[in-house]
Order: sequence, then C-alpha cells, then structure tokens
Amino acid sequence: MKCNRLRILLTIFALGVSFLFSASSFAEKPIVIGAPLSTAYLYGWDAERGIKLAVDEINAAGGVNVAGKKRPFQVEVIDTRDLEPGVPVSEALMAVERLILNKNADFILGGPNRSEAALAAMSLLSKHKTVSIVTSGVLTPKYHALVAKQYDKYKYCFRIHGEAKHLVGEMIGNFIDLKNKHGLNKLFIIAQDVSHARAAAKIIAKVAGGKGFEITGTEIYPTGTTDFSLGLLKAKSTGSQIINIWMDMPESAILLKQWYDLKIPALPFGSTLAAAEQPGFWKATNGKGQYTLCNVVNAGNAPSDATPWTMKFYNAYEKKWGVAPEGLGSSSSYMSVYALKQAIEKAGTIESNKVITALEQTDIMGVYGRLRFDPKSHQVIFADDPKDGAVGSILQWQNGKRVVVYPKSIAKGEILLPPWMLK
Repeated sequence: MKCNRLRILLTIFALGVSFLFSASSFAEKPIVIGAPLSTAYLYGWDAERGIKLAVDEINAAGGVNVAGKKRPFQVEVIDTRDLEPGVPVSEALMAVERLILNKNADFILGGPNRSEAALAAMSLLSKHKTVSIVTSGVLTPKYHALVAKQYDKYKYCFRIHGEAKHLVGEMIGNFIDLKNKHGLNKLFIIAQDVSHARAAAKIIAKVAGGKGFEITGTEIYPTGTTDFSLGLLKAKSTGSQIINIWMDMPESAILLKQWYDLKIPALPFGSTLAAAEQPGFWKATNGKGQYTLCNVVNAGNAPSDATPWTMKFYNAYEKKWGVAPEGLGSSSSYMSVYALKQAIEKAGTIESNKVITALEQTDIMGVYGRLRFDPKSHQVIFADDPKDGAVGSILQWQNGKRVVVYPKSIAKGEILLPPWMLK
C-alpha cells in the first residue's frame, strides 16, 4: 500500500512540474511557431511530431531565455494539403499567410512540404519578414540556390535537412560500391511526377551514365498511381540490376509489393521512398519489403549511434508518439526548434534580422551531427562523419528491421541482395 501511495504522489508531483512549465504557465508571452504541413502524409505528420516533441522538452526545461526573460514556445499547425494530388500551390500559400496574420506566428518551421509550394512561399516569407526553417520534404536544390542568388530578398529562408543534389551524390556512391562488389551496373529509374523527383531522375541518369552505368530506362508516375507493374516488367526485360526510386507518395508500398511478387531481379533503392521509411512498412507489406533500401536523409530517422543525442531523440519520439521516428522530417524538424532556440537566445530578441545573423552562426552537435548553415545559401552543411557536419542515413529492410547501411561512419550493417538475384 505504501508503495502504491508513493507512486501516486510521485505521479501527481510529475504532473504538477509538467503544468508548471507548460506554455500556459509562463508569465511571458509565448514565441509562436507556425507549422504549415501536409498533415495527412508522412513528411507532414512526422515533422509536426518532431517539432512538438522539441517544444515540450524546451518548455519543460524552462523555455527560451530572451534577454533574461523566459518565454515558452507555442506551436500552431495548419494543414497545407500540398502533398495531396491535385491540390493547388495557392492552398499552401494561404496556410502560410494565415499562420502569420491570423495565428501571429513569429517563425515558420516545417513546410510547406512540396518543393513547388515551398519555392512559392519564399516571396511570402520575404514580404512578411518572417524567418523560416524548412525541415521536411522540399528536396529541390533551387531552394538554397535562390537564397544564394538573391540573398537580400530570401535571407529569411533556411533548410536544415538534405536536398536532391546531395542525395544523388549519396546514391551514386552506393551504386559504385554495389558495382564493385556485385557487378551491378544496369540502372532503371522510377520517379513520381513532381518537381524534385523529375529533376533528380534526370540528374542521376546523367551522373550515373558518366560513372559507367547503363541507364536502361525511366518511368514517371503521377501522384496517386496504384499499379507499377508495367515499369517493373520493363526493368526486368532490360536486364536492370538496380531500380532507383524517387517517390514520396504512400502508394509506393504497392510498388514494392509488386516488385516482390514479380521477383524482379533488380535491387529497389529509393532516394525518396516514403512508404519504406516508416516502421510499419514491414507489416503493411506482409514482409514483402525485405531488401528494400531507402534514403531517410538524416540520421535519427532510423536507429543508429551517429551522436550521443541520436538514440536519446529516437527513444523520446517513440515514447511520446507510440511509434519510432518515421522518416524524412522527424529528426530535422526536432532539431530546427533547438537551432531556433539557440539563435533567439544568442540574438537576445525575436527580431528577424538579428535571428538570421544568429542562425548563420549556428554550430551545435545535434541528432544527426554537427549542425551549421552555409551563411550564403542557408543550406545545412553536409558531411560523411557526424563530427564534421549533418550526416545522411540510408537503411535497408532486413528481417523486419530498418538497418542503417550508409554512411560507413554510422552503419549498423551491409547491403544484402535478394536470393533471386544470386542465382
């Protein structure tokens, strides 16, 4: 009985402490984070979860020190629907503007998620002088290129995760390893009919062709497609050995099930492959996701020991949301809040220009390595080793588990080939 009473008292005390540091209990006005996200899709909901986890931790620890005053973060989310097929970019822009004008957002974190929508939102952020950190989706290299080209106009825009050009480099490195180790040199490309995927498909074909790979074909599928058998059979008939996939729609799970059922003798290797990134992929495909590879862009989106903070974040995310970090956007969205906190505290204000300067001076060890922004383009700086910069993370599904196989500095295993490729 005494033990039970003690547990009850400790629970009440913990709840009291949590309330004490909740946003509503702070004396100072909250700092409002606006999160425009396509919440029905992976890159939207995992970003929301990452942001809210960081906000809860920061508020529980006392909030943000702004020139000696402790202020809490407050999150306002609006669904942009920009990852849904047929939804116009204007809807995402209206969501961003509502967050700024109606929800009084001091900063924008997360999205919009679709590259086209994020590019269109850059002028809106400039108009309102609102600092933004893109954390999920938005893989187009045009984003940081525009900042570098027109800094004075787009200086409000930052990106804290990887982008398509860098992902291409990571994929080519892995393709070369597969070529050297297993003789795989015939590449077939499948891409979704969206800006970043179409562009990346062209780039990877050009770069891989220059590295001695034979490009056996390219298939482009509209968002929402549910039958990929024609493209898969083309890959088989051309003797392809690797299928490079650029696809963020959930229907990509169907693609992988069809690949398994047809026993296509080519390794499925997703540069972006939303369905395969998620912990529930194995169950959703009844184990037919075995051998699938995908790039989850940043460490922490799959289990590894990149930094001491990686598994701390991974476990905290799973404890709060009842599911492990789910893919692109999880760890980067989480870290965006901590990067913003540091910048505000360094600036001593939430005034845009001073926070921009402080963000440009960011240098913290985070979930996926050392985080710094290029001061000219506001793109996070990449590296192969977490001691030097933000590291990526490529995983393969092996016996029901997501096993990180790249980069070597954080890998937990090696790439395996399906048995029907070994005959």
